Amino acid sequence: MMYEQQQHQQQMRMDTKKKAAHERKKSMDEERLEIVDLSGMSLDALPNPSLNLGTICKLDLSNNNLQNIPESLTARLLNVLVLDMHSNQLKSLPNSIGCLSKLKVLNVSGNLLAFLPKTIENCRSLEDLNANFNKLSLLPDTIGFELHNLKKLSVNSNKLVFLPRSLTHLSSLRVLDARLNCLRSLPEDLENLINLEILNVSQNFQYLETLPYSIGLLMSLVELDVSYNKITALPDSIGCLKKLQKLTVQGNPMSSPPPEVFEQGLHSVKEYLSEKMNGGHKSPPKKKSWMGKLVKYGTFNGARSVSREEKEGFIMPEYRSIDGLASPRYMGMFSPRRLFSPRHYFTR
Repeated sequence: MMYEQQQHQQQMRMDTKKKAAHERKKSMDEERLEIVDLSGMSLDALPNPSLNLGTICKLDLSNNNLQNIPESLTARLLNVLVLDMHSNQLKSLPNSIGCLSKLKVLNVSGNLLAFLPKTIENCRSLEDLNANFNKLSLLPDTIGFELHNLKKLSVNSNKLVFLPRSLTHLSSLRVLDARLNCLRSLPEDLENLINLEILNVSQNFQYLETLPYSIGLLMSLVELDVSYNKITALPDSIGCLKKLQKLTVQGNPMSSPPPEVFEQGLHSVKEYLSEKMNGGHKSPPKKKSWMGKLVKYGTFNGARSVSREEKEGFIMPEYRSIDGLASPRYMGMFSPRRLFSPRHYFTR
């Protein structure tokens, strides 16, 4: 029995020594890794490297005139964690980028990229992908199946018509920025994005007309920006978003919820949609005012015909961003001066 205990203790001591040696080696390896900054040097091509590319942990090639990155160079950046190539003239990325298994941050914004290589899905450690301000018309169909560690995806200011359905498998994703594109729809199964906190699909202008019901199942969502699209109604399911703190909807021809609900603040919007979803919605009570008397006695009769859209509130040029309680800034819209001016009732 004593012999077995001694053997066990000896084995534990050996394991501890091995672990300490491994940590020392890892620390020494990290100390040998280098940061290489070649940014802002007006480079048209990369110089022949004078150091071992395998020792680079961060490579900054931003703000140059690079039109391509050699396949052989990328394939040897085996320990790179951050690769910054923003603000160049890149028309494509090397397929060998898929060899960067340790890469965590990739910034290729401000280039001329029309597509991303399919091999990018092999960068399984990737946490932050920034491809803003390019010419992307699509993303790889399978990009979401392997990038399980991706936390931030920025693809704003491109020409994307849709987002691949595989994006709904990005369970670690916290920020999705797809504004300023040509999106016509969003994937249906958004509920799988269980950690998504910020979703921005604003400024797709005349293209994006509806939001999927599943947007209301993003239980971690804190900020939602759908401004400047062509959305007429918010899904009732948004009433379920308990963590939602900021909702931005201006610049849409919104009829549901109606303007008077938006003016009462985010809480009222969620309450309205929740009641509507549960089938118990009642129209908000109309406030008694001198406006009613003007209508009753035909004060506006004969002035001009009022379209159905104006009656429903479409004439309001935009809704304000809702952040907490709404301020009473719209009260001035109903002043006699505005009502009797030759301009539209609610224009500013």
